[in-house]
Amino acid sequence: MSEFRRGSDRLRPLDAGERGGDVSGAGTAAAGTVAAVDLGATSGRVILGRVDQRAGTLELDHVARFPNGPVRLASGLHWDLTGLYRDLTGGLAEAFRRDPAVSSIGVDSWAVDYALLRGGRVLGEPFHYRDERTAAGVDAVHATVPFDELYRRSGLQFLPFNTVYQLAAERDGASGWLDLADSLLLVPDLIGFQLTGSKVAERTNASTTGLVGVESGEWDDELIEQLGFPASVFAPLVSPGDSLGRLRAAVAAELGAPAGIEVVAVGSHDTASAVVAVPMRAEAAAYISCGTWGLVGVELERPVLKDAAREANFTNEGGVDGRVRFLHNVMGLWLLSESVRWWERDGETIDLPGLLAAAASVTSPVAVFDANDPRFLTPGDMPARIAEWCVEQGLAAPASRAEFARSIIESLAEAFAGAVRTASILSGVDVETIHVVGGGALNELLCQRTADRSGIPVLAGPVEATAIGNVLVQARAQGFASGDLESLRALVSAAFTPRRFQPGER
Repeated sequence: MSEFRRGSDRLRPLDAGERGGDVSGAGTAAAGTVAAVDLGATSGRVILGRVDQRAGTLELDHVARFPNGPVRLASGLHWDLTGLYRDLTGGLAEAFRRDPAVSSIGVDSWAVDYALLRGGRVLGEPFHYRDERTAAGVDAVHATVPFDELYRRSGLQFLPFNTVYQLAAERDGASGWLDLADSLLLVPDLIGFQLTGSKVAERTNASTTGLVGVESGEWDDELIEQLGFPASVFAPLVSPGDSLGRLRAAVAAELGAPAGIEVVAVGSHDTASAVVAVPMRAEAAAYISCGTWGLVGVELERPVLKDAAREANFTNEGGVDGRVRFLHNVMGLWLLSESVRWWERDGETIDLPGLLAAAASVTSPVAVFDANDPRFLTPGDMPARIAEWCVEQGLAAPASRAEFARSIIESLAEAFAGAVRTASILSGVDVETIHVVGGGALNELLCQRTADRSGIPVLAGPVEATAIGNVLVQARAQGFASGDLESLRALVSAAFTPRRFQPGER
């Protein structure tokens, strides 16, 4: 098993020498291929990325896509990580069949959720962040450490499912697993452990736990002790680009991979990888990484910890190369996907492109609701909840599925525009462009209405930003690329042409 010394590296900007020196790419090795495992809250994918910085090319090959979602057990809402691991290793096996010269593997996923282990064995299926148990954890944590102190220490916005609250619920629950555990691994770190045997915590994802110091970039041991969590379970921190080690021999054999294939830590929080691939140039820009969630923010060198940022519920999360992702979580396309899932519960199939086309054709005004209302967090009858919100506010509820879809799009666009305005005020970044990446970049109506409501041009794409950021960090670690984030983003700009949405266009 590879060993890492806890606290051996700080979350900080790297100088040019540490990043690989030559930012032009002239000193890079020959082109090469890496495999990105990108796990989202509703689906996962394995993508091959070929990078040749000298030629200025970046190519993707979509190898596998598989569903992911919660499982309702007697104990609550869980992830089927065993099934997810089966699917992703199947995808990796196909990747090695297509290109035996793959140099490394990197894994990213959603944040905050974790597994507890003892002796290398997982203690039950990990809980899903939408499980209702976290409410008690919030009260327990805030009774010990008020939220304003938590924010000062971690820089993390309040979300009821943050790892710190989940662990408090775990600590006070009936399972006793936290007392039994000798390790705690966030989802991508757990996958990395299964592949290599190395137990580590990658920094960008660890920064979402609420237990990493926003200034130090290290586990906040004092806070961990204060909350009664066992400090021994927290793995040593590593940074994007660090090696987790080689594939275990049995795994390599199962995948049909050559001996010695390396697993590389990437920005393992999917948003951290997505931001790497936002094709920002010299302009002051905001980004929206839009999928199940809409992560709206700006990239900074230093955190923003003033009271106004805490009151606006903005977060300071770790980014690649020590950058800060100063952002706000908006409920995102979950509102639409959960509405569709509810409509389809009796076997009907909803044509999503057709639904969005119908929504775009709605000419009468629709209700704009608060997309951040906590009632929309858990699975269930989303259309009924939206209607309930409208009635409470004295507004007419949508009367058709097209109107529900339009109401969701308008509400998300307003929430996105408001978050951009707030990010600009709090950070001092005078936003000139909004980049929308991820699945939301395909939603033309959402992109146009975000431009309209913000008054700022929107550039949409790339769709696979998370996988691209994953690929680029691996490529730099393998020597197929070099330079800072701006150099890596130049590859993205050359390879993918975004679609522009001007305010007021129809």
